[in-house]
Amino acid sequence: LGLFANFKGLSLNSNAGQGVGPMGLAPAHAAAWPPAKTAQKRVMFLLSDTGGGHKASAKAIKGALDILYPGKFTCEIEDMWTDHGKWPYNQMVPGYQWLARYKVGNWMWKLLYQTSQIPPNRWLTGQLAHAANGEAFEAYMRAYAPDIVVSVHPLCQDVPLRILDRMGGGTRKVPFVTVVTDLGSASTLWFHKKVDKCCVPGDVCEKIALRKGLKPHQIKKHGLPVRQGFWEAGNRRQTSALTKTKLGLQLVPTVLVMGGGDGVGPMQAIAANVGEKLGALEGKYQMIVVCGKNEQVAKSIKAAVWPSNINVVVKGFVSNMDDWMVAADLMVTKAGPGTIAEAAIVGLPCMLSGFLPGQEEGNVPYVINNGYGDFSRDPKKISAKVTEWLADAQVVSTMSEAASAIGATHARATKEIAREIAELVDL
Repeated sequence: LGLFANFKGLSLNSNAGQGVGPMGLAPAHAAAWPPAKTAQKRVMFLLSDTGGGHKASAKAIKGALDILYPGKFTCEIEDMWTDHGKWPYNQMVPGYQWLARYKVGNWMWKLLYQTSQIPPNRWLTGQLAHAANGEAFEAYMRAYAPDIVVSVHPLCQDVPLRILDRMGGGTRKVPFVTVVTDLGSASTLWFHKKVDKCCVPGDVCEKIALRKGLKPHQIKKHGLPVRQGFWEAGNRRQTSALTKTKLGLQLVPTVLVMGGGDGVGPMQAIAANVGEKLGALEGKYQMIVVCGKNEQVAKSIKAAVWPSNINVVVKGFVSNMDDWMVAADLMVTKAGPGTIAEAAIVGLPCMLSGFLPGQEEGNVPYVINNGYGDFSRDPKKISAKVTEWLADAQVVSTMSEAASAIGATHARATKEIAREIAELVDL
């Protein structure tokens, strides 16, 4: 990923434009780090910011710790590869973003993903990663001196566990928790036999964990951690009209089109086709397009001319996604695990428009088999299905109930994972 990012000209310096020093700190903050040791338990969340779900999960768990155990924890959320890794490892984020955005990149990602699942390759890449980055990672971890380490990324198990062994004089003394943020399928890199607890979102990941040698007592099945706004959002489906009013929306059937935090996928083509189909129907409709960080697509959709019976609302990156999902009657989205779990919580039917090969493939049957959505890459077929659903309120209601049936598990997950963490540090 790092080599590819440099080749594409996405990033040409050793710190991916982060402006950080040897400890991964911006100069303005270096004097205040590490924080002074207090009675609070120190939690170190480790991730690579490849996709928004990993950091969102860490923030959600931190929020749950703050609510359930006020004043008991202080948390550090760290992109260990970008801030402390050496070239090319510190280029993974821009490399991943390119691969996720474009079709040819998706095929290259599929190759990378599949080869990473082969045991000899997994061992060799682990050895190389540790040799190149172990010293810098260890300096950071020793300086912070965590009471517990929580990984929310598949590439943050092997090297940190080796370092914690050394920090403990050959035997790890700091508890280690993996929180799997994939859903219907998952990379084998998530599952390390030496962790204390591995929190998985469901049966599929539990089976992979067992197959990779984890013991049943290590595996905790809680659902997928979600943002705080979704913890109680399952109770808001019946008050969708109030949420529409709060957001300044019209009280008409509404479809939400989105492509994740980075705004990936053919959103413009999907929006155009959905708008055309809805424009041919009688009555008024509404389409919300959340473009994330994709400013170019947002600008194009705002400039487009839409049928007179459709109210089109275009948003960039939003922090209140729970409100927009509650306001919608159905959603078109890529098959990201966090989005799918959040949709289930609010009882929102999903038309899936794409998935990243590898870890997202299993999310498609997860939605279809649980009865709250369908899948197509073709914008014309997507728009036909959307209009078919909106024309039949009973179909939408049935799918909404199916989504809610599994959503309750995800709504509880974040607090349950926080309790697992607290238990390991005797709180």
